[in-house]
Amino acid sequence: MTSLRTLGSTDLRVFPLCLGGNVFGWTADEAQSFAVLDAYAAAGGNFVDTADSYSAWVQGNGGGESETIIGSWLKARGNRDDVVIATKVSQHPDFQGLSAATIKAAADASLRRLGTDHIDLYYTHFDKPEVPVEEIIGALDDLVKAGKVRHIAASNISAERLKASLDFSDSEGLARYVALQPHYNLVSRDTYEGELRDLAEHEGLGAVPYSALASGFLTGKYRAGTTVGSARAAGAAKHLETERGRRVLDALDGIARAHEVPVATAALAWLAARPTVTAPIASARTVEQLPALLGVAELRLTEEELARLTAASA
Repeated sequence: MTSLRTLGSTDLRVFPLCLGGNVFGWTADEAQSFAVLDAYAAAGGNFVDTADSYSAWVQGNGGGESETIIGSWLKARGNRDDVVIATKVSQHPDFQGLSAATIKAAADASLRRLGTDHIDLYYTHFDKPEVPVEEIIGALDDLVKAGKVRHIAASNISAERLKASLDFSDSEGLARYVALQPHYNLVSRDTYEGELRDLAEHEGLGAVPYSALASGFLTGKYRAGTTVGSARAAGAAKHLETERGRRVLDALDGIARAHEVPVATAALAWLAARPTVTAPIASARTVEQLPALLGVAELRLTEEELARLTAASA
């Protein structure tokens, strides 16, 4: 039985891999999405991440498709109380930004699509520095007091704004960010490590990194001379052109071989072992892609292996 991890200072106990919902309603239709969600839950998974804007970038979509599919699945399976649902506000075409009115209207729309009366973890998707933190935290606190949101969190935010938000929550006795969703992986360490991570550590926030596999690059399927048919291929392939990317793949190959696991599992295991990290986020378009992700729950890299990957990715 995989041991669950506690998210920050909360009562939320989550599986060590958070399932990304960005592909639901984009590269995975409802039937595929249900199959992936079923397989994840069957393996003990209980932490699903989405956003109100997924997947508004697809022609013919208006945003909210992922939430709608997840809501249909929760209803069909009758398992709402067994799953920690995280979603986000600020990017939906109809609810742009983080004004108090937008946050509240967007939350109600997310609740309707998810078919639930509460969101377990509600993120500000992209910080909007033009909106005072007092307005953002005040609106989020109202949602918590109303029972619509259990815990609040932030994604894509600067250390300065995060600190200002936490200080305001503390001074006014309002709901406080408990988690952070940074862009963080073996080939993208610079935006999180440093001031932001130090603050998260000091304030007891749990990190739930997105792009944990660098758009698929850290699965190892992108190699010189190979072509991968994927919507994210261009984003992943650019790492092959860097010395850091090639060093990381080389180190991952050796460690994955030693443990007889896929490259993706080793990459996620490094991330899961980093300070502050509770659960990396990774998405699966098909059930066949899941085992490599789920393996992070069981794989423990040695100190030497962790150090080797840390050095390769420096």
